[in-house]
Amino acid sequence: MRAVLSEPLRVKWTERYMTVRTHLVVGAGPIGSAVTRRLAGAGETVRIVTRSGAGPELSNVERIAADASDAGRLSDLAIGMDVIYNCVNPKYHRWATDWPPIANSLLAAAESAGSVLVTASNLYGYGEVSGPMTEQTPLSGTAIKAQIRIRMWQDALEAHQAGRIRATEARGADYVGPGAQSHLGDRVIPRLLAGKGIQVLWNADTLHTWTYTEDMAMTLVALGADERAWGRAWHVPSSLECTQREAISRLAALAGVGNPKVGTVPVVLLKTLGLVNPAIRELPEMAYQLRAPFVMDSNAAQRELGLVPTDADQVLRAILSAYPRS
Repeated sequence: MRAVLSEPLRVKWTERYMTVRTHLVVGAGPIGSAVTRRLAGAGETVRIVTRSGAGPELSNVERIAADASDAGRLSDLAIGMDVIYNCVNPKYHRWATDWPPIANSLLAAAESAGSVLVTASNLYGYGEVSGPMTEQTPLSGTAIKAQIRIRMWQDALEAHQAGRIRATEARGADYVGPGAQSHLGDRVIPRLLAGKGIQVLWNADTLHTWTYTEDMAMTLVALGADERAWGRAWHVPSSLECTQREAISRLAALAGVGNPKVGTVPVVLLKTLGLVNPAIRELPEMAYQLRAPFVMDSNAAQRELGLVPTDADQVLRAILSAYPRS
């Protein structure tokens, strides 16, 4: 149910969204950078915030070094911003520690500045499912990371319904694309191009949805500019729906190389590596997403907002483009 804002807030948002001009992007990973490039390419003014001050070097982009968990600092940087994009990506093993203060800081900044808060999220909140996920699928995930994502959305939605902010969320599946930390990335493409066998995680033959990073960026920008999108979560239009084995076969065909042998990484090896690598140690918690079919329905965003996903083969070509052959 869409909240009704008080009259002063309604007027402020109506006036500001006649022309969207200023944007605060928090995070400069593949998603934050893609959002920044998309906005800047449209002539919008963008301020991008990271700990290091990194981000795309473009004439209408201001790069700022700041800690996103510092609510006072982020609120100052949000002054005059029409939209705030949460594209933060804490280290995988530090979610429980890092996300709560960052999420609270973003809520405070959006409220103090009167900005729309648009969050790049995922499907963790749904937990294990028995069919295609829609935006109406219950948020019943029990894993720690699922609970974190659920709490973030519930807090944002509560603030939205109370009329304090405008909030929306884009939920994507596992990312693919240049720069993405992907199941179809560094562990796969170099070996495919070299004609070597490939080992994937958990199960090579379960149906899976994959979200192109540029399609996530497209969706985030669209949600920030469209009042119809506020107060709801949306699935990112995603055209690539296939098993890991099928994706590797299609990548091989597009690359013009032989179809490689595909196996799975031994569980004992993952456990051993997890002893020294905290990121790998976190993987088993979300293993259900690749052990059984994990498919996302994104018809709502396509039907109601007119968003069109990138063609699947174009997505696969973009993945390959990040690995030029020597």
